[in-house]
Parts: sequence; C-alpha cells; structure tokens
Amino acid sequence: MPEPILRKSALVVEEIFHEGGPVAEKPLRRAAMLCVIKNPFAGRYVEDIAGFMEDLKPLGVDMAQKLVDALGGDAGIVEGYGKGAIVGTAGELEHGALWHVPGGYSMREILPASNAIVPSTKKIGGPGTRLDVPVTHCNASYVRSHFDAMEVGLADGPKADEILLALVMTTGPRIHARVGGLKASDIEGKDGLR
Repeated sequence: MPEPILRKSALVVEEIFHEGGPVAEKPLRRAAMLCVIKNPFAGRYVEDIAGFMEDLKPLGVDMAQKLVDALGGDAGIVEGYGKGAIVGTAGELEHGALWHVPGGYSMREILPASNAIVPSTKKIGGPGTRLDVPVTHCNASYVRSHFDAMEVGLADGPKADEILLALVMTTGPRIHARVGGLKASDIEGKDGLR
C-alpha cells in the first residue's frame, strides 16, 4: 500500500476554567491533533483497502505523542481520548474507517493505562467541515464524568481527494461534572468498561 502523503497538520489545545460555575482548581485541558492526508482511494472503488491501516500506524503514533507532549509530556495525566476522520467528497465512509485501528492503537500504545475502547466518529465532508470527536475515559468507558466531545476541523480541508484524521486527548472530567455514575477513583481496570 502507499505511504500516507501528509499535506498539513494542526494542533489545538483548549483550557477550560469553568462552564458558568465556580472556577476549577485545575483547568481541564483538551487537545486535538489533526492531519490531512491524500486519500489513495479517492475517486474509485478499491476492494482491498485494509492494508493502508498498517501504513497509517506510524503517523498515528506520532500524532499521539504530539498530543501527550502538548498536554505537558506526561502520559499519566491523560484521562480521556477519542478519534475521528472526515473523508473528502471523492472518498467513501469506509476510507474513514481505516483510521479505527491505527488511530486507536496508537493512543493505547502511548498511554500506559488505556484499557477502554477508543470512541470514534467519521463523516464525508469538504473544506471547513466540522466533526464532534467523542471522548470517554481511557481506562473505563462507563465513567460518566468523562463523556465529552471536542469539535475539530480545518478551513481548507479535507479537499475532495483527502482525509482529515483526528486524535483527541483530555486531562480530566468535564468541568462541573455532577450527574453521578461510576467515578474515576472507583475504576477496577479489568475490562475497559468499569
């Protein structure tokens, strides 16, 4: 399969101090790493595309490491994650699904305590399309305080023959989380759920 051809990347870091309530002792930090690559399957139907996932793995690991670095360099402070893809209009949704394995496993490789499945979303769109990347706790998907999302997108991508790949990491729960459920402090860490 062809090596990914990268056109551009972007790194976005948010710090959230409050959501209308009291200012948090420590702000929530959310970061997104975006890469726009050429879609090698754009404009045509190709039966065997799965091999491209292997080619995307090094890019995924690089993106995950850049996120950890942007959040301070300590993978131990990352508590939430998610991934997504926007496929340009000459592609198909299945091309975005190619990001499931390399995007998810790259973050699980970089984060020492990440047992939970990496939530994901994908869509078809053109330049300026926005995507809400879902986020859950990286060790236990049922930790309700960490159910979140980060909106991502770029003004000039993806073009019709491109794919925008996204990884998101967070350092904690939603600011002012107070709707109950499993607490991060009560994670058993056995099954990626609880």
